[in-house]
Amino acid sequence: MVAMINTSALPHAPNLTSDCGYKDDDSDDPLAKSGEFVWDESTQGLILGSFFWGYIFTQIPGGRLAEILGGKWLLGGGVLITAIFTLLTPLAARNGVVYLIVVRVCEGFGEGVTFPAMHRMISQWAPINERSRFVTVIFAGSLLGTVIGLPISSYLCVSDIAGGWPSVFYVFGAVGVLWFIAWAFLAYENPASHPWISTEEKIYILRGVKPVDDIQDIPPLPWKKMLRSLPLWAIVAAHFGNNWGFYTFLTELPTYLDSILHFNMRKSGLLSALPYFVCWLCSLLVSVACDKLVEKNYLRLRNARKLFNSIGLIFPAVLLIGLTFVGCDSSLSYAILGMAMGINGCIYAGFQGNHIDIASNYAGTLMGITNTIATIPGMIGPYVAGALTQGKPYKSEWAKVFYISAAIYTAGGVFYIIFGKAEEQVWNKVGSHEKDVNNGVDNLHIRKTDLP
Repeated sequence: MVAMINTSALPHAPNLTSDCGYKDDDSDDPLAKSGEFVWDESTQGLILGSFFWGYIFTQIPGGRLAEILGGKWLLGGGVLITAIFTLLTPLAARNGVVYLIVVRVCEGFGEGVTFPAMHRMISQWAPINERSRFVTVIFAGSLLGTVIGLPISSYLCVSDIAGGWPSVFYVFGAVGVLWFIAWAFLAYENPASHPWISTEEKIYILRGVKPVDDIQDIPPLPWKKMLRSLPLWAIVAAHFGNNWGFYTFLTELPTYLDSILHFNMRKSGLLSALPYFVCWLCSLLVSVACDKLVEKNYLRLRNARKLFNSIGLIFPAVLLIGLTFVGCDSSLSYAILGMAMGINGCIYAGFQGNHIDIASNYAGTLMGITNTIATIPGMIGPYVAGALTQGKPYKSEWAKVFYISAAIYTAGGVFYIIFGKAEEQVWNKVGSHEKDVNNGVDNLHIRKTDLP
């Protein structure tokens, strides 16, 4: 977005000097080239948020379809749709804002099924004593993608060989298509259908999960009981609070670095990625710690979830408030932003895997429900940030953005502390765990007496 905008042509361009001083003269920097489009901050926020207009509508249907039909092809097809529309983005942008918004809505529509489908597959593959690590490695992949994507995007935006900003969409769209091809041949719905893993590993996984392999075994949705469940609403609150802060960082951090802290675009691409790397690393370490604490009975799973979720949401809130008191010290400001984003990685050992804890049979649908509500920040967060800072590149205006994020972070964390649980809910129980394991073993043509 930063590379696509011609800031010098905006109506308020003469007043764009921030209260942290003048931006260094970078006229010789190829990254300082004017972009093609004259979109003000509100329009930029509208474009950034439009992805989530499509994303929000396929969450719950995607979760239920994954439970009925399986997650493999739903997940793969969702990514493929998103990749195809990513390839069409430059053409749409050059035809007008409306076309660009439509393309981004379609991207969101395809992408909306992916997280629910992943949760369905995780419920089939992740033993309970490895669940935090399993969930973290998978979902933290989005952080690693950001770490790789931001600096590569920055480079492509100024590369004459690559062709500038359109190449970002061509490269990552093509990668998405290639990923789908690999997924089609390498991924399997559940352990029972996987041809390359050993019988012992299949038995081990089946002992630790509750497989539901046949369509006739899939229970109907207990909607009323689900929607009255406070543990579910605790996940919703934590998910909503986390996504408000995360999407604010993801969509607005490059702009903040550019307009307030005065990093040029090459630095912005690299520096924008660093907090996500710290977050990714933190999430991996914390997930291992969480599993070990539970495995050794130092903490109950419920308390471990609450502990790490609180660290992941409330500490970043405190740091964001602290950011408003550091003045124009760009190094300290960036360090605080990096710590806030890094500590946020603790949520992967918190609410992120909690859907499977409380209702493994409906993990896809639960993820669809919580992520539907948690998509609202992606729709309105960038627009709110753009409206607050339009034509006013001042720390006082950005402080409002950070205060709002801190308040929502904290509210989500506190609600989860009060009402969160990790025990299987009554409305999820459709049979004993032993029966489910034995059925899974029967499907593998293994004698039940062979079970350890």
